[in-house]
Order: sequence, then structure tokens, then C-alpha cells
Amino acid sequence: MGEVINLRLARKQRARVHAAGRADQNRRVFGRTGAEKAADAAVKARLEATLDGAKLDSPTPEKPAK
Repeated sequence: MGEVINLRLARKQRARVHAAGRADQNRRVFGRTGAEKAADAAVKARLEATLDGAKLDSPTPEKPAK
């Protein structure tokens, strides 16, 4: 006779393997380290600060001649 297995445990193990494979795929597609995210945020903040510092005051709209 063959080995007796618990089907509930076998299903759970199969689900764990499937979830691990899906997680690995998601890490490849969407994964970025915290350092990469922080570096991008710092670059974005620096660019916004540079642009804000270079803004010209908007002139007042001229009144139309009567």
C-alpha cells in the first residue's frame, strides 16, 4: 500500500508554494528597496525646490483700455 497523506496539509503546502512563487514574481516586477524609494523622493524634492526657487512673480493682469 502507498503512503497515507493528509490532504488538508498537502493542499496547504501546495498553496504555500504557489504563494511563494507569486510573491517572487511580484518582487521582480514591483520590488524596489527602501533606499531606492528614498533616493527617488530626495531627487524629486530637490527638483521641486529648484523649480519653486526659479519661479517668477506673476505680473498683475493689465486692465483693458476703454
